[in-house]
Parts: sequence; structure tokens; C-alpha cells
Amino acid sequence: MTIIAKVEAVLIADDPATFVTREIDGVELCFGGMEGDRHFGLFAKADSRQPMYKRGTEIMNRRQLSIVSVEELQRIAERLGVEIIRPEWLGANILVSGVPHLTRLPMGIRMMLSSGGGLICEGENEPCAGPGKVIANHYGDRTLTQLFIKQAQKSRGIVAYIERPGELKPGDFMEIHH
Repeated sequence: MTIIAKVEAVLIADDPATFVTREIDGVELCFGGMEGDRHFGLFAKADSRQPMYKRGTEIMNRRQLSIVSVEELQRIAERLGVEIIRPEWLGANILVSGVPHLTRLPMGIRMMLSSGGGLICEGENEPCAGPGKVIANHYGDRTLTQLFIKQAQKSRGIVAYIERPGELKPGDFMEIHH
């Protein structure tokens, strides 16, 4: 089965002081992800997500990109009782539409870009306090930090890595081979 997703926005986290992203016109994805993004690189340091390795151990970077869907962000906003959840508040690199259950995509599926590039899904991007704090600060409600962690379960989006480089820009389509 193939799902067609539309790329609504491309974003980058290029300010070392924050994980929050900003929209850009497009990007040439390369092995390692988005050059200049905080998650760029073929390798990463193990953290709490890889408890089998000593923290700081060099491992393959399988979290080069964070992808979220318009539909899931709207559901999270509804669950939180707020008007909107912006992709940049979650540190997302790609916002897509047409995939209402993006987070449920299994690890290993391929996402083919219009340019011929390809991404591999590495699974759910677990909700955490960082984005919750950004949301709480935006709405002036400290209770939203923990509420976000609870309400964004199975709706927070996915992480992926680059299998084949290619250009990505808003308006492009992505074929998700499920």
C-alpha cells in the first residue's frame, strides 16, 4: 500500500541555543540529514533513548529528521484544549498532510521524495518535556508541559534518516510505502 503525503513545510533547527525549528524554502537532504540542523550527522552520541550503550558512546544517527503531520498536530491541540500546535515548537523538520496516523507507521518503511531521495522511518518520536515547555510558555499555562507528554502519545510524529539524498521543498509529494 502506498500513502501520498504532501510536504507542507520544511524546517531547520540551526540555532544552537534551542531545538525549536524555523521554516525554510527547501533543502538538499544529504547522508547525515539537513546540513546545519542540530541533528545533522552520520553519527550521534547515545543518550537516554539507547540505554544499552553508555551515555555519550558514538552510534549511528537514526534521528536525522523529525516528521509530523498536520492532522496529528490538530488532534494534540484539541486534546490540550488549545488553538494550535506549531511544528517548530516540537522541533520538527518536515510537516506533511494526508497522513492522519503518521506516528503509527512502522519502523523500516520507506518514504520516497519527488526528487528521487528516500527516507527510512525509525519509529515514533516520543513526546518529551522540551516541546511541552515551549507550548506551555506560548499559552502561559505551565500545566501544558506534562499534559503534552500524556496527550501526544502515539501522535507526536516520527523520526527518520536519509537513505538516498534528494531535494525537499514545500508542495512536494512523498510516497510512503507501507
